[in-house]
Amino acid sequence: MVIASQPVRVAALYHFTRFEDPSALKPGLLDLCEREGVRGTLLLAQEGINGTIAGNEAAIDTVLAHIRSLSGCEALEAKFSPAGTMPFYRMKVRVKREIVTMGQPDLDPVRYVGTYVDPHDWNALIADPDTILIDTRNDYEVAIGTFDGAIDPQTSSFREFPEWFRARRAEFEAEGRTPRIAMFCTGGIRCEKSTAFVRAEGIEEVYHLRGGILKYLEEVPERDSRWHGECFVFDERVSVGHGLEPGTHSLCRACRRPLSEADLAHEHYEEGVSCHRCHDERDDEQRARYRERHRQTKLAEKRGEDHIGRKEEHG
Repeated sequence: MVIASQPVRVAALYHFTRFEDPSALKPGLLDLCEREGVRGTLLLAQEGINGTIAGNEAAIDTVLAHIRSLSGCEALEAKFSPAGTMPFYRMKVRVKREIVTMGQPDLDPVRYVGTYVDPHDWNALIADPDTILIDTRNDYEVAIGTFDGAIDPQTSSFREFPEWFRARRAEFEAEGRTPRIAMFCTGGIRCEKSTAFVRAEGIEEVYHLRGGILKYLEEVPERDSRWHGECFVFDERVSVGHGLEPGTHSLCRACRRPLSEADLAHEHYEEGVSCHRCHDERDDEQRARYRERHRQTKLAEKRGEDHIGRKEEHG
């Protein structure tokens, strides 16, 4: 439910099913979202749908009802959180090869998916020393928060996970043991793919956190939690903590990575232009372009408008 002080409802959703022609679904879905004043991003592929959208409660309910009316989507679930202001600048519906890009388009997550573990049962599983706990997110996400004892693959892209796992598999199976692997991610979708991949590689005992970190932070009290730090989210909230309360991180507008208060004091941080992580990844021409974009964004804000440059920030 949306409360008066936080009138926007944010819905994170995904569902694996078979769409024969996902491009045919795009126009109706985009038109409905725009009519209802819903913003965010939805991805469509032959393997299903994924995305995060925001709007008032009635509008979100209308869009979710439409998605659930699509073939195979009747059981689609969404995770909700409130926001004081709209966290997105426009509505995008995109057709992709995969709804979460792992570079394994022929993998069947429905067939091979691992065993779901509810948030209230997660602590017992990961406290067991025989459980190999893997954080499947990217390095910049792991850097601001993760679970006790989790392995950080230090990947910059989910595409790197299969190669990383194959390189580490012998270590997990050392001394002839049969590994028990538990994996987690932000909302659960990457683990649908990663657990399916690991099981397709021949490892049977594979678990993942139902609903992801967001569901855990929502349901497990902080006093009982094995989570430390904040969880990066892919919208203007940047990060959330226990109870899905807004976090303390800002966003680099050049590379879209989260920034702590200490990061903002770094010599290479320039608002809207660069941070210490991406300063050497961009050249002077790019930084000049970002600097002008930032200037135009600030002028638009003074006029009470959204600037298109803010919507098209570089990643």
